[in-house]
Amino acid sequence: MDPTVFSTQLAPPIFDGTSYQVWAVKMEAYLDGNDLWEAVEHEYEVSPLPNNPTVAQMKLHKERRQRKSKAKASLFAAVTSTIFTRIMTMKTTHEIWNFLKGEYEGDERIKDMRMINLIREFEMRKMKE
Repeated sequence: MDPTVFSTQLAPPIFDGTSYQVWAVKMEAYLDGNDLWEAVEHEYEVSPLPNNPTVAQMKLHKERRQRKSKAKASLFAAVTSTIFTRIMTMKTTHEIWNFLKGEYEGDERIKDMRMINLIREFEMRKMKE
């Protein structure tokens, strides 16, 4: 089986607003495996073609434009419709990724800290009994 065919058949992991850390690692691997991570990690503009471009310039221009479009489509496909409505107007994959990170990464830390505090509180009450 051709590995490029197999990788394009895999669906991206879906993010529903929980377990951001796990989703982010899986999504980065998914994008990297599909040669799209560069479009997320590095915010770059696809420069317009010069007058009388060479074949190589046209090919590079098309590849970079497609990579950005595919990465954005992958991020849109990898979130629930509730989250999609929050990111659908964002123009770049870098902007989308940073928004999701800022919005949900902190939430997970806060949830983890609350859980740790609840466990400690529970243990303290047990010890008093």
